[in-house]
Amino acid sequence: MKSYNVCLKDTVNTFSKRLFYSLFDCEQDEIHSDYLENTFLKILASLEIEDAQKIWNTFRAELPEIRRKLDLDAIAFEKNDPASHCLQEIYLAYPGFHAISIYRLSHALYRLGVYILPRMMSEYIHGITGIDINPGATIGESFYIDHGTGIVIGESAIIGEHVKIYQGVTLGGIQVSKNLASTKRHPTIDDNVTIYANATILGGDIVIGANSIIGANVWITQSVPEDSVVTYQTEIKIRPKRNGIRK
Repeated sequence: MKSYNVCLKDTVNTFSKRLFYSLFDCEQDEIHSDYLENTFLKILASLEIEDAQKIWNTFRAELPEIRRKLDLDAIAFEKNDPASHCLQEIYLAYPGFHAISIYRLSHALYRLGVYILPRMMSEYIHGITGIDINPGATIGESFYIDHGTGIVIGESAIIGEHVKIYQGVTLGGIQVSKNLASTKRHPTIDDNVTIYANATILGGDIVIGANSIIGANVWITQSVPEDSVVTYQTEIKIRPKRNGIRK
């Protein structure tokens, strides 16, 4: 019977947490530096991935650029959320920012040809925040997630810059089939698009044009032109109560 070393999940969870800490805290970077490198090499050895030291060196060199992008994300949060009081609050208390941070770290590893570790990192943060971003997705700068619970972003999704997404949004595939693994299955979201709560956008050839607004609860399986507003209409009736009985 083959062993799959599932206890590696605990190691990856701790690695992800300490990597996040080191990215934003200079003192933590010094404290965790040796641990991160040694643990990374052990994880890749357990996963039977070659050239682990070369991969680590390349990944380590990319961390300043990842930090730059995340600082832009944090600024987008502060500018867009009226409930935020300062930039520090974003770094310390926003689950959406936490999820984006782990995504950007895991995406860098994904691009280096490491696949299982990034997916484990994404599942770690998914369990904490309820936000499921596949590390293969491509997400531009100044990305903003409001609340975030229930968001799903698929592997081949492409998201432009200055995009805002609210809770419950799904960027998914229109069908699930293993033979589609190498094709683009998830939509493209152009720059400056806002997607409100519980909207579902499905299909690899779907493009949501720049500067568009996608309203709450819509279901989209066709492309949307630039500068569009898409809404779902339903009839809601509000009637007065009479003698304590709803009419």
